[in-house]
Amino acid sequence: MGDHPMGATQYLAFLRAVNVGGRIVKMTELKRIFEAAGLDEVSTFIASGNVIFRSARSAEKLAPHIEGALQKGLGYTVATIVRTAGEVAAIAEYEAYPPAFASGASIYVGLMQTRPPAAAVKKAMALQTEIDQLRIDGREVYWLARKNFAEATITGAAVEKALQTAVTFRNVNTMRRLAAKYGS
Repeated sequence: MGDHPMGATQYLAFLRAVNVGGRIVKMTELKRIFEAAGLDEVSTFIASGNVIFRSARSAEKLAPHIEGALQKGLGYTVATIVRTAGEVAAIAEYEAYPPAFASGASIYVGLMQTRPPAAAVKKAMALQTEIDQLRIDGREVYWLARKNFAEATITGAAVEKALQTAVTFRNVNTMRRLAAKYGS
């Protein structure tokens, strides 16, 4: 397949809105689409749109390439956020909230397609409440949720709209598991 040998980098693709809202995609189908797109050593991690692969292409070129392959293979648009294995390791290690502060809460990592402009960051930060708090670090937004998603005071869609870029959320534990398995 693709161009693996020497210069291939390990990447993780995070697909937005896969296996939610009635759009069910089998991981075997995702793997097939990625392989048909010329990507190497493709595997998936839990059924929420996390795809691991190798490519010699740059991350900037991969996201639109994968989005085109998914559009063709699935018949609809799937926003795709790509990070290197090293970036995923850094995300997993980043302590957005001190453990004592986050006790009893859930932390979600929102992976953004692009770094948001300052005005968009300000708009997103204005969404915070005592229940839901946000921290933005580069192309990631960390969401501390003191209640479950059903009781949240903000939504992923509202955060995405404020930030003016595609965002897909994963539980921080999923990011840590991905980093442990692929982050080196």
